[in-house]
Amino acid sequence: MTAQAERELETETETMTVREAVRQALREELERDEDVYLMGEDVGLFGGVLEVTSGLFDEFGGERVRDTPISEAGFMGAATGAAATGTRPVVELMFSDFAGVSMEQIMNQMAKMRYMFGGKAEMPVTVRTTEGGGMGAASQHSGTIHTWIAHFPGLKAVAPGTAASAKGLTKAAIRSDDPVFVFENKMIYEQQGAVPTDEDFTVPLGEAAIEREGDDVTVVATQRLVGESLQTAESLAETGVEAEVIDPRSLYPLDTETIVESVRKTGRLVVADESPLSYGTHAEIVARVQEEAFFSLDAPIQRVGTPDTHMPFSTPLEQEVLPDGDDVREAVERVT
Repeated sequence: MTAQAERELETETETMTVREAVRQALREELERDEDVYLMGEDVGLFGGVLEVTSGLFDEFGGERVRDTPISEAGFMGAATGAAATGTRPVVELMFSDFAGVSMEQIMNQMAKMRYMFGGKAEMPVTVRTTEGGGMGAASQHSGTIHTWIAHFPGLKAVAPGTAASAKGLTKAAIRSDDPVFVFENKMIYEQQGAVPTDEDFTVPLGEAAIEREGDDVTVVATQRLVGESLQTAESLAETGVEAEVIDPRSLYPLDTETIVESVRKTGRLVVADESPLSYGTHAEIVARVQEEAFFSLDAPIQRVGTPDTHMPFSTPLEQEVLPDGDDVREAVERVT
C-alpha cells in the first residue's frame, strides 16, 4: 500500500457515489478559490448532461458556473486564454469524443503555451470529460481517448477508478498550474465508496493506489475495470490465486515505480483498460515494466481492453466489445 493510500485510510470518510465525489470536489474548490469557475455546455441551469454539476449554478450563480454555446473549439480556446491570464477555469467537455473539434486549442495552444513562453506563462486549466461505452450511446459518444491526450507533452491525464480518487484527483487537477484532463468513466458515476471529507484532501498527480494486495499476479486496472478487477480478485482468491490490484489513477505522469515493485513481487502482470488495445495505455505500461522488470517476469504480460473497433450502438454488440471482469479472470488464468 502506498503512503498516500495509508493517509487516505486514516482520515474521516463519508460514503458517496463517484458523481457526488466529483461534485463535492468542484464545490469545495469553488468555495476555496474565487479564481475557480466552471464552464461548458449545459453545466449551469441543466446541471450537466450526466448531472455532475447539478445544483452548483444555484449555489454559485452564472458568473461562476457558466453555460457556453455549443462550440468546443470556442470554449476550449477561451479557457486556454483565461488560464494564461490569471484565472482557473474548469471546463466540462460533454463527451471525450468531442475533443477532436478542439484539438488545435488543446494540442497547439493549451499544451504548448508554457513551453512557448519559456515557462513564464502558467496554464491552470482543468478539463473534465466522460468517456467509455455501456450506455448505448453509439460510437461518437462512447470513445475512450485518454491515451491520446496523455501522449501530448505539456498535458496531464488522470482517470479515477474510485469515488475517493475522483474527488482527490479533481481537486489536485484544479490546483495544478498545468493543464490536466480528468477522464470520468460514465458507467461508474453510481459506484459508491468511502471518500475523505477533509477539504484539503487531494490525490497527488502521478501516484498510484494499491487497492488490493496479493502475491501471485499484478492487475493494473483503470476506471470501471478497477471495480471489476477487485471483484474478480475476490473470486480468484477462492481458487488460491491472490491478485494485487493497482489503480494507476494518473496516466501521465504514470507511477511506474509502484507498478514495477508489484511485478517484481508477483512475477506476472495483467493490464486492464477500456481503450483500444493497439498503441494505447496498455502498451505504455507493458513497455515500462519490460524495461525495468523483465527478469522478474515468469509469464507473458496479458492485456485486457477494447478491440480495435468503434463502439457499437447495438446493446448485445456493445457488451461483446466492452472488456469486463470475466476478461480479467481469463487473462489471469492464462498466466497462473
